[in-house]
Amino acid sequence: MSKAIGMVEYKTVSSGVVAADAMVKTSEVSIIEAQTVCPGKYIVIISGDLSAVNAAIETSKELHGKHLINSFVLGNPHKSIFPAIYGATKIEEVSALGIMETYDATSIIVAADEAAKTAIVDLIELRIARGMCGKSYLMLTGDVAAVEAAIEKAKAAVAEEGMYLDSSVIAHPDAKIREAIL
Repeated sequence: MSKAIGMVEYKTVSSGVVAADAMVKTSEVSIIEAQTVCPGKYIVIISGDLSAVNAAIETSKELHGKHLINSFVLGNPHKSIFPAIYGATKIEEVSALGIMETYDATSIIVAADEAAKTAIVDLIELRIARGMCGKSYLMLTGDVAAVEAAIEKAKAAVAEEGMYLDSSVIAHPDAKIREAIL
């Protein structure tokens, strides 16, 4: 895995596609994901060396700043981020379930990275603005205390920008809920 990931979220598809093109022309980065998300916004997730990702994200922000919703650069992202984005995480048991929602797409990845680095938890899913009118959520599991600590740290990571929406921790969720989400 690369040393860094970065993401931009734009209000318009046109701005997002032009920004994605500029990012790969600016630096040696790979596009992990570039697509429309609800409600008609556009996200681009890139990876590469930290300096290359920083340069690409800055170019993107300068190019279409008026349409930019949010962005981030994470050095050394937690290894569980990508399986959770793609729904490829294999979870055997759920002692506690943590859920957190944000108002935008970029904040949820930052929150998930903070949560995963805070406590021994497993990210189950990161839903990035697909079918949620622009909101995003994460689900994670682990021991009750670990899930509580991870959710608190994730909340703090995005609350300053006003992107935190809601969160909950369920100790020992019912088997029917576990089956529905896993």
